[in-house]
Amino acid sequence: MTKTLATVVREYGPFPGVEGVHGVTFDGAHIWFASGDKLNAVDPVSGKTLRSLDVAADAGTAFDGKHLFQIAGKRIQKIDPKTGQVVASIPTPANGDDSGLTWAEGSLYVGQYRERKIYQIDPESGKVLRTIESNRFVTGVTWVDGQMWHGTWEGDESDLRQIDPQTGEVLQQLEMPAGTGVSGLESDGADRFFCGGGKSGKVRVVQRPK
Repeated sequence: MTKTLATVVREYGPFPGVEGVHGVTFDGAHIWFASGDKLNAVDPVSGKTLRSLDVAADAGTAFDGKHLFQIAGKRIQKIDPKTGQVVASIPTPANGDDSGLTWAEGSLYVGQYRERKIYQIDPESGKVLRTIESNRFVTGVTWVDGQMWHGTWEGDESDLRQIDPQTGEVLQQLEMPAGTGVSGLESDGADRFFCGGGKSGKVRVVQRPK
């Protein structure tokens, strides 16, 4: 396992009227982040908020290429990003102790914070397909190039971890700067991670190791 310091290459925010950043996702053009009662779309070039959807958004966020998925209490809501309409809803696997959310290859992956687990679930029914164990509190979750990564935040320490999706073994670890937490996590599909910054109200960009 390799352990290095995370390289933060950019920060967005804090954003007006936003008390905290929870889930984060990327639709190929915009960074979306959950801020409690809204989903916000940010231009990754200018850093400006382009629009907001009025939906409950208190934990992880994901995008499947067409719809947004948003944890809202004990439900995962499927949202039309054009209209903000909730088109479907499934139960969360952890009954409210859910954190990160991502989409990969037809499944949703849900972080369970205090139980230190990641669940692969069926996006239509919410059925748990498998469970991946971690040894730290799990925040955001993402997949990129067949690699599984998740954020951790325990006490004042936070990092990004690549884990073996079969065994949960930590393969590499990027330690965030002191006092910098990771609430949500999403890859841009290439060499950047977007990291929610919790109560800082920021979204940070971390370089993905080559």
